[in-house]
Amino acid sequence: MGEIKVPELAESITEGTISEWLKKVGDKIERGEYIAELETDKVNVEITAEESGVITEFLKEPGDTVHVGEVIARLDESGEGGGESTSSSAPEAKEEASQEKAPEAEAPKESTTAVATKEVPKEEAKSTSRTIASPAARKLARERGIKLDDVKTTDPMGRVRKHDIESHENKPAAKGQSAPQPQKQVQPQDPQKPEERIKMTRRRQTIANRLVEVQQTAAMLTTFNEIDMTAVMALRKRRKDNFFEQHDVRLGFMSFFTKAVVAALRKFPLLNAEIQGNELVLKKYYDIGVAVSTDDGLVVPVVRDADRKTFSDIEGDILDKAKKARDNKLTLKDLQGGTFTITNGGVFGSLLSTPILNGPQVGILGMHKIQLRPVAIDEERSENRPMMYIALSYDHRIVDGKEAVSFLATIKDLLEDPETLLLEG
Repeated sequence: MGEIKVPELAESITEGTISEWLKKVGDKIERGEYIAELETDKVNVEITAEESGVITEFLKEPGDTVHVGEVIARLDESGEGGGESTSSSAPEAKEEASQEKAPEAEAPKESTTAVATKEVPKEEAKSTSRTIASPAARKLARERGIKLDDVKTTDPMGRVRKHDIESHENKPAAKGQSAPQPQKQVQPQDPQKPEERIKMTRRRQTIANRLVEVQQTAAMLTTFNEIDMTAVMALRKRRKDNFFEQHDVRLGFMSFFTKAVVAALRKFPLLNAEIQGNELVLKKYYDIGVAVSTDDGLVVPVVRDADRKTFSDIEGDILDKAKKARDNKLTLKDLQGGTFTITNGGVFGSLLSTPILNGPQVGILGMHKIQLRPVAIDEERSENRPMMYIALSYDHRIVDGKEAVSFLATIKDLLEDPETLLLEG
């Protein structure tokens, strides 16, 4: 009997949540074939089978948290399959195969199930307290706030089924015991005020926790400035067609901002650092994170060695990683190790905002919507110019206000005279 385990993910990731089974019980799979999708704190990982065979049982369900090295499914390497399991639907087959420990006194001496089972050693049986139950029963129990351990079943093998959950919920509470209280439905819902409850994805939970953690651990402040984008837009308009013909990638604003950020970080290295204990770690390289919005939340893939890259290299790298993010194909390597972050809320229409630090980094630059505003040219004249507000959030524990303001002023100066970015490179 073969086993499918959660593979090693990354040094910082030890667990994940099963997002979806890509196969069903009874399916024949080849070595290296995808069997499940695992959602981690950062990316989704597809788990592959290490051996060929026929799936005989799933030990975990979608939504379950699993750890690296944990067995999540079993397969028959002989390729014979599991009798009824191969012809039944996935939920029923999984129900018949969910025997994680040997039955006790009530079990018959000879098993009549078609799926091969394996006696579990006593030590292993003690290490798991998971009640044997069908997927439908587990789902209903979660929805009703019922503990599976409290449910009595008439199944001779001790498995809890959906009707057992329903019977338990309708059973009057015994003396001295309180009836189970549903966890989700605290009060009857007003039909005139419909609501929908959606479980947060693992990634959204991680994003929420990290943002709160940053606000609790860093002394975060934000300073603002504005940029006259006339020169950048004029240069981009003159060069964009030729740029696309030469490099097969469009010339956007992100390459200008990335180059300007690298130049400013060279002048103000504390913004390219992090705190480790009682030490400052000054980074001598420039791996710039670029925030990308996806359906599951914000991710920040990293443009490596941005100081060594050309405008076309940066644009191509950002385009590639943004596509991978939206297709859920980012790897952990794509997301790790950034030294500074740029986020562009302007693509959604944001005029001004306060970006939150992407810990353990100590600086993040926020771009915003380009908007025509009247600007004083001199004492007598004013013109409508394409203006952009920019914001720098920084960790005041190591970055002083003078450095933060000067950093932002440097960004402004470079982008209002963009040809200088070629000299800075």
